[in-house]
Amino acid sequence: MKKFTIGEFSERLGVRPSKIRYWEQVFSEFWAPERSRGGQRRYTEKDAQFVERVLVLSKQMSLAEIKEQLKKEVGMNGGKDAGSLVNGKTILLTGGTGSFGKHFCRLLLDRFQPKAIRIYSRDELKQHEMRQEFGDDRLRYFIGDVRDADRLRRAMEGADYVVHAAALKQVPACEYNPFEAVKTNIHGAQNVIDAAIDAGVEKVVALSTDKAVNPVNLYGATKLCADKLFIQGNAYAGGRRTRFACVRYGNVIASRGSVIPLFLKQRETGVLTVTDPRMTRFWITLDQAVELVLKAFRYMQGGEIFIPKIPSMRIMDLAKAICPECSIKTIGIRPGEKLHEALTGEDEARNTVAYKGMYVVLPNFSWWRRENYHEAEKLPEGFVYTSDKNDQWMTVEQLKEIIARL
Repeated sequence: MKKFTIGEFSERLGVRPSKIRYWEQVFSEFWAPERSRGGQRRYTEKDAQFVERVLVLSKQMSLAEIKEQLKKEVGMNGGKDAGSLVNGKTILLTGGTGSFGKHFCRLLLDRFQPKAIRIYSRDELKQHEMRQEFGDDRLRYFIGDVRDADRLRRAMEGADYVVHAAALKQVPACEYNPFEAVKTNIHGAQNVIDAAIDAGVEKVVALSTDKAVNPVNLYGATKLCADKLFIQGNAYAGGRRTRFACVRYGNVIASRGSVIPLFLKQRETGVLTVTDPRMTRFWITLDQAVELVLKAFRYMQGGEIFIPKIPSMRIMDLAKAICPECSIKTIGIRPGEKLHEALTGEDEARNTVAYKGMYVVLPNFSWWRRENYHEAEKLPEGFVYTSDKNDQWMTVEQLKEIIARL
């Protein structure tokens, strides 16, 4: 990983060294650049991303407001406890070669000292490429499929935590191959639950999706079913120590299958295809997704669904940010696609609270006893968190800043 002196870092970002040093003091709870043996600052790409984010926020916020915003974005309300949670622990990560999985590994290996992260996936080529990219012996590579219950049980032996990210996620593929979607997303979830209980895993966090709320496609329906399996997995665990929770979020910026890579490719033709100009979506960065999982591990009792407070974007604003001079071709909403997305349903409102920069859907079952969340804020009856009625919106300029860093 290339490292920069403060002079090189300053020149690259167009920020005076004195301001960089000042921001290090102001944002010390979020940002601490490396030091050489002689005590000289050494900066990385990760540091550049942080400073670029502060630059964007500083155009519209005071330093105090920026700090509050960063707390929401990176989850530092619970982040300082993450080290004690994962240091020395063995974590199994299903679907570990995907966008989330690779970023999860990179963040944990950079910030903390896990004993081992087991990458459990079925693609040997992606595992080989990941092994070459990371070159870290704390990563262990297990070939396996979540449909294979016996292999999962063997892989989970000795694991402390499990992050379940494996799924069939492409809406059209799930619509065309429904039996396969059920086998991976539903039967696979059951296998993860059974294996974790049998292996004595302490905590399991499963990744859900906004499409699981009032689903209109098979992908969303299978993830809704998987969510309910993980929540009730706590009842199945009985007196054993294994506890399950879910995290639910929207589209990950520039992940595989997102619209940004498509628009960037179409930009060369001068025409961007949009399904519906009214469409809105939630957007979350990979950093925020990983931090949400860590916060779930930190606060979970078992049975909760953790939802981040994240901004929305309008599809037409994204098109303007990528290619303002391009013409727009409206092609119509695809089967199973929504105009707007929701992260909570109306029926969930009575059990949802605002807590530590998140919304948390609490279980409503006889086996659950509330131990945490005493400082949580109860939400009004009928509350829904949808992408078109959000109070946080990404501007065209902010979208341009993000795209420029890709």
